[in-house]
Amino acid sequence: RSIKMKILVVDDSSTMRRIIINVILQLGYKKDEITEAENGQQAWEYIQQDTFNIVLTDWNMPVMSGLDLVKNIRSKDSLNDLPIIMITTEGGKAEVVTALRAGVNNYIVKPFTAALLKEKLNAVFSA
Repeated sequence: RSIKMKILVVDDSSTMRRIIINVILQLGYKKDEITEAENGQQAWEYIQQDTFNIVLTDWNMPVMSGLDLVKNIRSKDSLNDLPIIMITTEGGKAEVVTALRAGVNNYIVKPFTAALLKEKLNAVFSA
């Protein structure tokens, strides 16, 4: 893999960010390809300053939720092709539908296995 990826991991829990990042590293990506944000607002600022290949975001966060972050991203034409995976405890059918309508590409309910996250990442990266 010669192309450098830029991956944005957004979660207010540092433990959850570490779990997600460990799975990304297991997939062969490098630490310097990963940027962390603690909430949607911080992530949105990063997205406006830099170009990312994928965003992995939690839903429930202070300051700006993951859902509002998704809506912000999808409101910009230049970001229409940016893949977004939502990783959340919100596992109800209504929540999944809401997130998909807002524009997420994939949806993972916590707690998740490393294998599931790998599968979803591979699906997005091979698309």
